[in-house]
Amino acid sequence: MPQVIVIGAGVIGLSSALMLRQRGLDVTVLDREGPAAGASAGNAGAFAFTDILPLASPGLLRKAPRWLLDPLGPLSVPPRYALRIAPWMLRFWRACQPDRVAQSTAAQTTLMDLSRAELEPFLAATGTQGMLRKRGNLQVYESQAEFDASLPGWQARADHGIAFRHLDADGMAELQPGLSPRFTHGTFTPGWYSIADPRDYVLALADRLHATGGVIERAAISAIRADASGVTLQEAGGRDWQADHVVLAAGAHARQLARGVGDRIPLETERGYNTTLPRDAFDLRMQVTFGGHGFVVSALSGGIRVGGAVELGGLDLPPNWKRAQAMLQKARAFLPGLRTEGGTQWMGFRPSLPDTLPAIGRSRASARVIHAFGHGHLGLTQSAGTARIVADLVTGAAPPVAIASFSPQRF
Repeated sequence: MPQVIVIGAGVIGLSSALMLRQRGLDVTVLDREGPAAGASAGNAGAFAFTDILPLASPGLLRKAPRWLLDPLGPLSVPPRYALRIAPWMLRFWRACQPDRVAQSTAAQTTLMDLSRAELEPFLAATGTQGMLRKRGNLQVYESQAEFDASLPGWQARADHGIAFRHLDADGMAELQPGLSPRFTHGTFTPGWYSIADPRDYVLALADRLHATGGVIERAAISAIRADASGVTLQEAGGRDWQADHVVLAAGAHARQLARGVGDRIPLETERGYNTTLPRDAFDLRMQVTFGGHGFVVSALSGGIRVGGAVELGGLDLPPNWKRAQAMLQKARAFLPGLRTEGGTQWMGFRPSLPDTLPAIGRSRASARVIHAFGHGHLGLTQSAGTARIVADLVTGAAPPVAIASFSPQRF
């Protein structure tokens, strides 16, 4: 019987499994599709440690009505999903109140600091350090008014000691040639890291887990039962698995499993879209964020990825590929030299909670079940820090930071 079963072979699950192996525990990872099958493969590849401000904020509330009127814009709710998402949206609105935002920012900052501190030692231990890139991020603005509206957020980062510098059009052109002249201001953050390719990285973590004696198997878990002697997992096909501890890191699929152990967590699914173009599609020197339009352009080892935005549409609706195409058309206008032929489209599920913070902690039913999901856009960014907390909880050590703000029972 494995000492620990991790449900989920994405970046959170595999990072946690590897840290548990480093502590000498027997670990098995179960996933319905296998490693790197979901959002861990198709994300923008960023370690966005400077992104300490929660998505749930007064600023987003001001933009949301305009965005929601555009079905292909940065924030969309398909009409067929509107009633179902309404309770989550109410919680999101409450989380946008200034006092809640201050609390969420403090918690997010704590997890970002831990994740940054844990990242490079983790990469070194797993043989993946050569995939890390430190090229920074350029956030661009189309007007003085848009830039001015961003300044309180930059002040919050400055208060935390995050380095950045504001740029005019000439300064942006020096860092990243080829931007449209419509962008008049920008801000460069050197502490924004990236990975060469998120899918390759997660597959490398899977290989490392195998090499250190861990096990990865395909299994669709339908229920978790815990008692004083251990945890039993029921597979959809009828097989039972037993372990001393279970880590639930199943991303967007975690909600029903968490409910089975007494935790009614308001997890929803952001459907993210992107298009990956050939590597020579543009001379992209760093990740560029078009915040007013809700998407980024990233240079990965496998190509130029154009993606982002938020579609709150659950797990079951068919993809709306027009969203990927709309972002690609904007990218071509914003980067006039971008060649948009030969791209590959992708859609994946981001597990999101209404206050923008993940659920990390013990289940209500049993201390043997640890939740680690709901990271939204920040799963890769917060993977090493989350893995450290998970490993401490499983082994009975005190986590290095306060985790009450991430409690699965906070809702």
